[in-house]
Order: sequence, then C-alpha cells, then structure tokens
Amino acid sequence: MSRKLAIVMGCLAMLAGASAGPAAAQGKKLVFAVPGIPPVFSTVIAYVAEKEGLFKKFGADVEVKAFDTGAAAARAVTAGDIDFAISPSPLIVSQISNADINLVAIYGFPNPDWILATTDPGKASCKDLAGQPAGVDSVGGARSIALREMLIGCGAKIEEVQQVALGSNVGPAMIAGRLTFGVLHLDDLAVMATQGKPATTIVTMKKTNPNSHYLLGVARLDRLKENRDGYVRLIAGLIAAATYMQDAKNADRVAEIASVTGHSKEIAKVALGQFLELGFWAVDDDGLDRGKLESVTAVQVKVGGIRAGKEAVKYERLVDQSVWRDAMALVKKQ
Repeated sequence: MSRKLAIVMGCLAMLAGASAGPAAAQGKKLVFAVPGIPPVFSTVIAYVAEKEGLFKKFGADVEVKAFDTGAAAARAVTAGDIDFAISPSPLIVSQISNADINLVAIYGFPNPDWILATTDPGKASCKDLAGQPAGVDSVGGARSIALREMLIGCGAKIEEVQQVALGSNVGPAMIAGRLTFGVLHLDDLAVMATQGKPATTIVTMKKTNPNSHYLLGVARLDRLKENRDGYVRLIAGLIAAATYMQDAKNADRVAEIASVTGHSKEIAKVALGQFLELGFWAVDDDGLDRGKLESVTAVQVKVGGIRAGKEAVKYERLVDQSVWRDAMALVKKQ
C-alpha cells in the first residue's frame, strides 16, 4: 500500500468513527428555556443533562438558557425565539384554550411542590393574608397561579391579597424581612431555615389540590414537525438525566451541578432528596398524566383562567406523547 493511500484510508476511518459515536450531534441546535434567575430547583434536570453530556450522548445539540419566569419562557417559545420551554401547566392550558397558541406539550413535571408560607408563626392561616402583600414570581406566573389555587382550597380569594412580583427571589425577600407571606418551593424552606429565618407552612398545593399538575415541556407545533428527531433526542437526554439523578451514588455530583440555583452543596443534597421523595422528575413515563391535566383544565375553567365562551383544550390537542415514546425507545437502544 502506498503512503498516500494509507493516509487517505486512515482519514476515512477517523471520519467514520466520529460519525458513528452516540455523541454526534443530529441537526440544528435547540435552545431550551428554564424558569428562574437564578434557576429554580426543578430545572436541575436540564443542567444535569447538559453538564453530564446526556443531551450529546443521544445526538442532541442543546443550549440551556434561563428566563425570569416560566411565563416569559412560554412567550419566547410561542414567538419562535427559542425551541423548548418549561412552563406552568395551568398557564399553557389557559393560553391554548383562550388563544389557540401554536404549542404542544411533549414532557411533564406532574407533582407541584408549591407551599404558601409565612415568617410569622402567629399569622399562619389563610385569613391572615387578607389585605397583605404576598410574594410571587409574576402576576399570572406559576407562583401566582399556585397562590390562587391554594387560597381557593382554604376558603380565601386571590383578590384579597396584594401580589408582589419577585421572580425566583421570594425566599430572599422573606429572609430580608421585606415580606411576611410568599409562595415557596421545597428548597426555599431549607435555605430560609439555614439563614435563621424559618418559614411556617400555611397550606400546600399537594393538600389543597392533589390532582394538580406543575409544569409542561412545550414546543411549537411547526418547529416540532420540522425537527422532530431533534426533540426526540432532547427528551432522551432528560430521561437519562432523571435516571442519573435517582441513583444515590450521583447525589454529590447532582448537588454540585445544582449550584446554578444559588444553593450550597449541602442544601442542594437535602432538596434533591425531598424532590425525589415527591416523585418530582418523571422517570418511567412522560409526566403527561391525563387525569392531572384534565383536572388542571377543569380548575382553570372554574377560576376563570379559561375565559367564558372559550372551549377548554382537549387532552389530545394539549399533548403529543409519541415524542417521549420514541425517546424512550432510543434510550433503551443505547
């Protein structure tokens, strides 16, 4: 064999090996929006998939980008500025019902961890919120929607409360003494306790509405049609990340990655255990539970999230379960 032919054959072998590996990117980059600056703990799954190379493992080129709120992320994906977003389930249900926005859910986070809390244990009932400011992300955002539902569950009305928009900084505002009441996540409670400002739980979403659904991973219908394979590979990365996070031997690494939320490693490990116990990240299914999502739709009709005269979105229009099925098949194949 001539030296020139050997070089050519060697280059061809290198190219073949590079294209055969599972990390070879397939198609264009997908921008994945997560809620909160700093990101809320629910988004750790996306950062695990990114930092541990799990998107790349399945051939997806994904950029994770933080937005102020899930509502802002929903607006961005609707406008076509990004490709995929994690947004509040009630918000997506209402938007599709009211305006037939061009979104569809392909992944879900079924179990909310919302808590309505107070820093004053002497004011720990729903009636104590009357006329008082309460911290939310944004008016109409995920915490705001959760506040409305929790108040209804304990016989109060959101119109009686002054909502204060703080993004993901409700906990810090309560620690600083700016607010007595706020809608918090599980990890917020751990942070407040370590900062010497423990919070007392008034009511939880799990108690007031056990059939509620928290977040939906959504894409535009046209973008999904154009690049379905890319979305399948993105979801495969999330499935692998959820499995990775459930393995106790990975807890330290997950806690390190969770520093993106602003938490210390110690607090992140505590929060990780709490979220796993709640069954927060779907592992064996797509998180698009029909019963829960139809319950969300019914609640939005009841509270006026879906306007009078508008037809509530049907489950079959709201979700596309085929993407997750194909993603799971890809994971099993790997």
